[in-house]
Parts: sequence; C-alpha cells; structure tokens
Amino acid sequence: MTLAPDAAAAPTGPAASARPAGGAAGDPSGSAGSGTATGGRAGDALRGTRRPPAALLIAAVVAAAAASIPLVYLLVRSLEAGLPRIVETLGRGRVLEYAANSLGLAAATTATALVLGTAVAFVLTRVRVPFPRLWLLASSLPLAVPSFIAGYGWIVSTPGIQGFVPSWLLLSAVTVPYVTLPVAAALRGASGDLEGVARTLGRSPLSAFLVATWPQVRPAAIAGALLVALYSLSDFGLVALMRFPTLTWGINAAYSASFDRAQAAILALLLVVLALAVVAGERSARGRLARRPARAVQPRTVSRGVLLSLLPVVAVAPVIGVAVPLLGLAQRLLQAETLRSIDGPRLAAAVGATLGVALAAALLAVLLALPIAALAARYRGRLVSAVESVGYLGHALPGIVVGLSLVFFSLAVVPALYQTTAVLVFAYAVLFMPKAIGTVRAGLGDVPSSLVSVARTLGDSPLRAWMRVTVPLALPSVGVGALLVAIATMKELPATLLLRPTGIETLATELWNRTVAFEYGAAAPYAAVLVLVAAVPAMVLSGIRSTAKEEL
Repeated sequence: MTLAPDAAAAPTGPAASARPAGGAAGDPSGSAGSGTATGGRAGDALRGTRRPPAALLIAAVVAAAAASIPLVYLLVRSLEAGLPRIVETLGRGRVLEYAANSLGLAAATTATALVLGTAVAFVLTRVRVPFPRLWLLASSLPLAVPSFIAGYGWIVSTPGIQGFVPSWLLLSAVTVPYVTLPVAAALRGASGDLEGVARTLGRSPLSAFLVATWPQVRPAAIAGALLVALYSLSDFGLVALMRFPTLTWGINAAYSASFDRAQAAILALLLVVLALAVVAGERSARGRLARRPARAVQPRTVSRGVLLSLLPVVAVAPVIGVAVPLLGLAQRLLQAETLRSIDGPRLAAAVGATLGVALAAALLAVLLALPIAALAARYRGRLVSAVESVGYLGHALPGIVVGLSLVFFSLAVVPALYQTTAVLVFAYAVLFMPKAIGTVRAGLGDVPSSLVSVARTLGDSPLRAWMRVTVPLALPSVGVGALLVAIATMKELPATLLLRPTGIETLATELWNRTVAFEYGAAAPYAAVLVLVAAVPAMVLSGIRSTAKEEL
C-alpha cells in the first residue's frame, strides 16, 4: 500500500500523495517539444490539451485490463451462482457474523490507529525529543513485521490468547505507522499561524490544534486511515492465529474445507464490496485543502516530566508490534530442540523460492506500472483518470480475494497455468502494482520536460531522448517501486497459500504450515529468516529515499 505524502498538499486518492505537484516526464512517444521551460503552469496546460500517443494509451489500457481480471472474473463467478444462491448465502447467520466481525475489527483498528498515529506524529514533530530520527525510525518499525509474525510472537510468549481483543491490539500496533508517517510529514509543512492566533484568543493547546491545524493534516490522516481499514479487512494470518472468524477466515474455510467455489466467490465479492465502500467513504471524508506558504511550527521544549509521559505514546506500537513478538521469536529460536529441528536444505529452498517470486513480481509489477505511470504523469483527461484508477484497484483487493479469483480464472480459462509460478507472480503484480505506479509516476513527473525538449532540439530521436534523459532521472523511483513490491511479496500469505505450485513453499507458507500445526519451535527459524530477508530491501530502500518508510 503506498503512502508518500507531500507535507502539506491534500492527497487525491489512496496513492495520490506520491504524485508530483507539477512537471512532466519524457516518454518515447514521438512527441517533440513535450514541455517548455516556462514553468509548471505551461506544463500543466500542455498536459491538459495534448492527446496521449496511441501506443502509450494501448499499453496502459492493457496493463489496467490485466489488473482488473481478478475482480471481473470474481464478479462473473458470483453471478453464475444465481441471485437466489447469493441471497441465501448472504443471509446465513455465520456469514453475517463474519461480516460483523470484519467490520467491527476494521472500525476499531482504524479508530485506534488514527488517534494513536496522530498523537505520535504530534509528539515527533511538535515536541523536542532526544534523538528524533531514532524515534521516527522506531515508530515505523511495525511496518517491517508482518501481522502473522507479530501474532506468532505473541502466541509463543503468551499461549492461549485469542479473540477480538488480541486481534485488535496487534492489528492496531502494526498499522499505526500508516497514519503516523503521513501525518508527521503534513505537520512539518502545516502553517502555525492560525494555531498561534487561536492560542492568543484563549484556546488550550489541544483546542487550538483541533481548530487550526487538524483541518490541514486531515487529508493525510484520512488517507492513512484508509490503508489501515483496507489492511484490517484483508488480514488473514493474524485473525486465523487468534481464532477470530472474519470474512477472510470464512473465504478460506469455504474454499479449502468444503471446496465450495460458489460460496467462496460470494463471500469474496462481499469483502470487495466492503473494501470499496471504505474507499468511497475515505474520498468523501478526506476533503481538500489548498497549499498556502506559511510559517511552520518549530518543536518546543517541554519539561522532563511531560517528556517522560509522552514518549510511551510513541513507544507503545513498536513495543506491542515489534519488541514483544521478536523477543518471543528469539526465545523460541534459541531453545535446544528448535536448533536441533532446523532443516537446513528446506530452509534454504524456502529462502530461494521467496527471493525468486519476489524478484519476478517486482519486475512484472514495474513493467505493468510503467505505461500507466507515464500516461498519468504526462496527460490529463477522463480516460487517463479511469485507466489510472483501475491500476490502483489492487489497493481495494484483499490478497485472499485475488488468489481465489485467479484460482477460478486459471482453472476455467487457462488450466495449463493452474498452480504454476506464473499465476502466483501475476497475483503479486496485481496486488502490489499500486506501489510501483505511485513511485514511478512521481519519478517520471519530476523529470523536467524542458530537458527532453533540449535533447530533441539537439537531434535525438524521441526514444533516444527518453533513454538519455528520462530513464536516468526516473530510475531511482523505479527502483524504489520494485523494492516496495518485493518487500510486500515476501510478506504476502493468503494469495500464496491459494496459488503456490505444488512442492513450492515460501518462508511465509512454511511458517504458516508449522504454526497452524502448533509446531511453534519448528516455525521459529522461518519467521526469523523472513524478518531478516525482508529487512534487507527495507534498509536499502531507506538509503535510496528518505521517505521510503512512508511508502511501506
């Protein structure tokens, strides 16, 4: 899920915060003079009036169509069951319980993450804390730990925990950074003038913040809350470990236990409807706020007692979502029976499979994202907006839904590809392509179109100008997008469980297979290696780009 918000600009969609404020990127479309040196307004006007090249538009439409295959085929499969079967399935008491649990968990988690994430961002940006970069890093650490590993760590530390409360607390802990990072970025660029006026009129610090500053950071906070809600609705591993039945639990049970494809498809479609309703609600609640240059608020010094009371607010999510699970994992890993049970060749095979599918998924996702990102970075219009929106569809599709729909699709349309690596990699690309679109679009948009024009006037062909100017300047953003997809692929569980080829196991599936069999000792090595393997690209990412943690 992509978040790289501008400090003060209001986002316009789930990934809009990664979009550039202006500028255009060159492409090999054959259009000379695609931009001018007169500034951003001329570039914006030019992008609004020029038509995209047919080749670029066709490539973008094909990529968007590929991203829509899971949802379209899932809809077809559900309708094949007939309206009476759909109504009968949705009216079952168990299904209503699944839906109520999913909505309740998502609502509780989103509210908690929104309040706690905003509070953490306020402390890190408005209070002078010791080692601020270290605290910011600590606040983003839960993003690096998959929810099912957090659940595993707590189970081995505190056996017997299950139900709504543990699921709510752990999901809240691992998703708080989705709100903290964009709100912190927005607060750094928010005007402090109105807040100062409110204070002079007798408002308390909290009242002044809510009246004057909150409207400026609300778009970033609501965008982060959207990601939290979608994450909560789509989570499978943690709720399954905590024995808390949600829609993802019901979908997996309907497919794997009874192999009832119709019921599984109907439940999956219900989950998609809930996710799309959340997206629609976010758009109406987000609002827009124009950027106005103004004085930013500098962090202020507080007393030692106040500081000591505020730092636990920052530390609570990393402690619950990272420290305790990793301590439980280390404790189990260092036990003698665990060390004796390590199967070196099997572990190495899981590492190889994980890295292989992550690399393939990153490559495919970037290839699909490139035409959509290039189209959105250079052109405007309803068709362009529609193509880009379809490309972001993966934001609202839970992994278990994509996996299930591609199982149906491969069996009915291309049975030769059923349970092959090709379908698995395609599922990853659909799920995580929005991460690549956001970063690639930002990189292409940051390339001054005037540079491409200069290259064209010096005799370069459109393709050569694009290769010499646009590609080198946009390549870091392309690399960031690929790393984001690779990290997400390594942590993906439900789609992998449904689509992995027979005999192929990733670190996530090996961990899951042992955990559900209560073999917690045997699962520890896979959990530890998964955290380490996923941490490597995350550290590379943070070195490439200072906002990398906001992209996770």
